[in-house]
Amino acid sequence: MRKICYGCAMSLDGYIAGPGGAADWIVMDSDIDFQAAADRFDTYLLGRRTFAATGGGDSSSPGLRTFVFSRTLRQSDYKSITIVGENWKEVVQSLREEAGKDIWLFGGGSLFRSLAAEGFVDTVEVGVMPVLLGGGVRLIAEPAPRIALTLTEQRTYEKTGIVGLTYAVNHVRRT
Repeated sequence: MRKICYGCAMSLDGYIAGPGGAADWIVMDSDIDFQAAADRFDTYLLGRRTFAATGGGDSSSPGLRTFVFSRTLRQSDYKSITIVGENWKEVVQSLREEAGKDIWLFGGGSLFRSLAAEGFVDTVEVGVMPVLLGGGVRLIAEPAPRIALTLTEQRTYEKTGIVGLTYAVNHVRRT
């Protein structure tokens, strides 16, 4: 079964976007191999707001599938991406069962909350930026379930002060 990895940049005080969706606080570090990170995935999951913040375009790279979770966007307006609405649980379970690379849940505290509450998220990978924003979009939207994590990897990027943290989600069997 494919893993779903929630990956994002986060301020030290727990925000993945600043007030008004600002992302100008995210620092790039030349020691981070973004291509290697992207090569781990063949499927991206985005919430509607994250999709809009990244340009909201109707394009996808060859070999890469993009699914946008929205109750307001219409599939007829997008040819290269898939809009997922009310049947999202079935879609996510089906994607996990397919053969392929892992799945990247890119940003979106609300989508993360929904998928985590259903036990779909397997890892949380956060690049902690050396900044305090004081407000914005939280790593996970409230009200959020409690999610136990186990640290599996950590790395400090000396040039910028970014700390990369990778956690495995400790799945609890539901009764």
